[in-house]
Amino acid sequence: MAKTIHTGHRGRVKEEFLVRGIEGWSDHRVLELILFYAIPQGDVNPLAHELIERFGSLSGVLDALPEELMRVKGMGEHSATMLKLFPAVLGRYLAGRTEPGQIVHNVAEAGRVLAPYLYGARNEVVYVMCLDAKEKLLGVRRLSEGNNRNSDVTIRRVAEVCIGMQASFCYLAHNHVSGIALPSPEDMDMTEVVRTTLAPLGIDVVDHLVFVDGDMVSVQESAAVGRGGFRMIFPGRR
Repeated sequence: MAKTIHTGHRGRVKEEFLVRGIEGWSDHRVLELILFYAIPQGDVNPLAHELIERFGSLSGVLDALPEELMRVKGMGEHSATMLKLFPAVLGRYLAGRTEPGQIVHNVAEAGRVLAPYLYGARNEVVYVMCLDAKEKLLGVRRLSEGNNRNSDVTIRRVAEVCIGMQASFCYLAHNHVSGIALPSPEDMDMTEVVRTTLAPLGIDVVDHLVFVDGDMVSVQESAAVGRGGFRMIFPGRR
């Protein structure tokens, strides 16, 4: 009898999603639908509520480390893997919608293109985005992936990618797994080294963007403020 009740409930929730989507759903109800596929039988509603209570929101649950998720009673490796799969797939999906040929006029637009590539990354990863002379997107390439403290970015690798794509402009981007988006002195130093290396090759490093979750900070703007300037974050490039 219990199995029949739960099966009927799952069927109704799935049908509602297919017909109307999740607009207006609470976080725990969305999480419950995900858990249907990780835990094939039984009532997962209490588990969804407990996860939301523990981590604060749906995004908090999806951002939690697997070992943190598995400390919650009822969560195992299979369930934790399913939850971690969602932000990873979303990042891949959004990155796949980036079309070469779109125009990138400024830092804000560059951030929108680059954000999906760094979304949900647990290690520090570094990317370069290349543009042609008309600021048309040529492509985004991963330069390196390090541990949760640093990434080893080689100047040679940046130059090879930019030259290979015949770039006139480029943006560097990486994430901070520390949770703090402020550029470090090492970030600023690395940006200047790359800029001075690429300049003789006719390639302009427009900016270096640092991402943490939904936040983004411009190294160029941070450096300007540090020198006593006052400039808005993410203005137009020119």
